[in-house]
Amino acid sequence: MIASIISTIFAQPDREHIEKQFREVTRMLARSHPKVAAMLVDAQPDLLAFAAFPRRHWRQICSTNPLEWVDKEIKRRTDVVGVFPISAALLLLAGSVLIEQHDEWEPGERRYFFEASMIELTTMNNPIDFIDEAVILPELAAA
Repeated sequence: MIASIISTIFAQPDREHIEKQFREVTRMLARSHPKVAAMLVDAQPDLLAFAAFPRRHWRQICSTNPLEWVDKEIKRRTDVVGVFPISAALLLLAGSVLIEQHDEWEPGERRYFFEASMIELTTMNNPIDFIDEAVILPELAAA
């Protein structure tokens, strides 16, 4: 029940509604579960950090799928090798998995965050400094 109440915070369309829902949820939980409400209030900056990013980034920020995939791939490869004579060998294997993942995401079609959305993020953080260097793409102007 508590998890479903808390999940309503993350189902809001924009930052203003997220913060409003957060206040409402903590107010509701303060009556029935004061420790949970206090924990939420303490964690508010971390819980709502995703809302400072453009909406199109929220799904990727909240997802742990890439991290789970990397963990699963490292586990699969360590199971194949079996025994590592020195700890550096394990570090080398894990590093190679991360390098492969980076190389796979570098091209545009498999990228986790697309270049256009990263330009939007950069211009959002530095609107005055970056505006001369950035080329505003039509898809960003419509967003």
